[in-house]
Parts: sequence; C-alpha cells; structure tokens
Amino acid sequence: MFDSFPSGVSERMDRPTYHADFRRVYESGIRQLSKLERGQNFKERGFASWEAFAVGEWDRAVSLIQEKRDGYAQQFREAARLNILGRRLRVVEFPVTPYVQWELFVLRLRVELGDNIKVLDARKISDIEKDHPVPEVVILGDVVMYEVCYDDDGNAAGANRFADRALIRETLSGFDALYERAEDFHDFFGREIAPLAPPVVAY
Repeated sequence: MFDSFPSGVSERMDRPTYHADFRRVYESGIRQLSKLERGQNFKERGFASWEAFAVGEWDRAVSLIQEKRDGYAQQFREAARLNILGRRLRVVEFPVTPYVQWELFVLRLRVELGDNIKVLDARKISDIEKDHPVPEVVILGDVVMYEVCYDDDGNAAGANRFADRALIRETLSGFDALYERAEDFHDFFGREIAPLAPPVVAY
C-alpha cells in the first residue's frame, strides 16, 4: 500500500502557488476530495484558537474554535454546490500529542457541520508503515494529488504536486482501504480525547 508514492515524480509549489492551483482544480468539476493527515505536530499561526493553545490557554483555545463555524459552514455549502464529496482520515499516534488533542476539537466542529472524518489508530497500521509512513496528501478526484509540506518548525510551506494518474489512483486506493478500516469520529473522540486532561504545551 502506497508503495509507489516515495518514488513518484512531483513539482514543488510554494504555499500561494499551491493554494491557487488547488482552487483551480477544485472548481474544475472534480467529484471527490480525499485528505490523509499523518503528522502529529504542526503550527497554525494566525488561527486564534491555535495561538491560545500554544500559550497554554486551553479553555480559551477550545472556545475560540467556534469562530470558525461560519467559515467551515460556507466551505461545506460550496462543496455541496460543486457536488464534491469530501473525506478526511486522521491518523493518531499514542500517546496523543498536545497538537492532535487540540486539532480533534477543531475536527469535532467540522464533523458537526457535516464533514466526513474518520480516525485511525497508528498502531493498527504499523505493518503498512514498516518502511515509510503513510503519506500526508490531498487528492482531488483522479486529477491531481498534493503532498503537503512543512518547514522544520512545523509551519505549512507549500506542497509537492503529482499529476501521474496511475500514482494518484494507487494512492487513492490506499486511502479508501484505510478509510474503510478507520473508526467513527465521535466514537474515537468520546473514548480517547474527551477524558484527557488539558495538554501541557511547550512551544
């Protein structure tokens, strides 16, 4: 699974170019967006909730997530207008990192608004990841695939763009298989995330 991905040919895009290319393809008539998230520590500067989380203000961080409600709702209305099915798969390592603990509260809002998010325990794919981790990718139909890139400090820094249809289909097949095996978001959140104490943050 994902065997061809490490040797795939891609074009590196900076963040503005990636966003522009994504938007162009997203509005071009694709019918599906699939996102696989594997990293466990990122930074989301400019997101008020993340900024509060990063300085240890947990209760405020959780409450500030609601500021995203209208924006997320608009995203899902646009996806419905374009007839795009969105799916997201979040791989979670244990013990859960502070970032992932925070992010799952964000994803809880997205699920509430209609996002199709499932969660996969990283321990259940150790056989698949014995040579390399599953890729951090966004797949738009069978047209284009982006490997999201981050700098050494965990900040979003653009993407590697893949256009090989065979590679995209192979990666999407892997995504489909993992998504089928993954757990309902609310079940996972209620069991593994809701009982946790506020995280200790060290940024």
